[in-house]
Amino acid sequence: MIAKLRGIIDTVGDDYCIIDVNGVGYIVSASAKTLSKLSVGQESTLLTIMTVREDDISLFGFADAWEKEWFNTLTKVQGVGAKVCLSILSVLTPMQISQALGAQDKTSFCRASGVGPKLAARIVTELKDKVVTIPVNSNNPEVLNESPSVSAASSKVNVDYSKSEDVISALVNLGYQRLEAYRAATNVISANPDANVSNLIRLALKEFANKEF
Repeated sequence: MIAKLRGIIDTVGDDYCIIDVNGVGYIVSASAKTLSKLSVGQESTLLTIMTVREDDISLFGFADAWEKEWFNTLTKVQGVGAKVCLSILSVLTPMQISQALGAQDKTSFCRASGVGPKLAARIVTELKDKVVTIPVNSNNPEVLNESPSVSAASSKVNVDYSKSEDVISALVNLGYQRLEAYRAATNVISANPDANVSNLIRLALKEFANKEF
């Protein structure tokens, strides 16, 4: 199996690139976010997953280990094939996927081509408690610096679930997007674990006003 390729970028297409490795050109499908980091003529390294079927051998490339781990995780959900997974990774970073799952935010996944409401609901239901961590040997600064948190579950550490749902529901009823409400609720509950729901809602609204989340 091919786990990594290093070579010169020969071509960058809409959903693929060709990487020249010692004179051999490999076609690698990739997300828009990964492709945006590549330049023709530049030496680059891509982590890869190779799939082998009866009539097809395909390579999928990733700019970092965390994106690769999410690809492996998302494709285990029924209805999420490789193309749909790359579509999701094209509109959401690994951290945004973690946050969307933590918030049970189906809308974020519906932004991806090929993901409708039913599939989005299946994704957030099946993966809501899924922990996807960065491999310990990853030294990619972009991955390590994206957030001190590296999993869907880690963003909920020390957060009272019942309080969180009450605060999120109140903020959504006030017109805020669920993902935004989740981020604000998580922040204020983590910082004020003993506060009651009313005070937490007030603090969350202050977060919105100060744009601190």
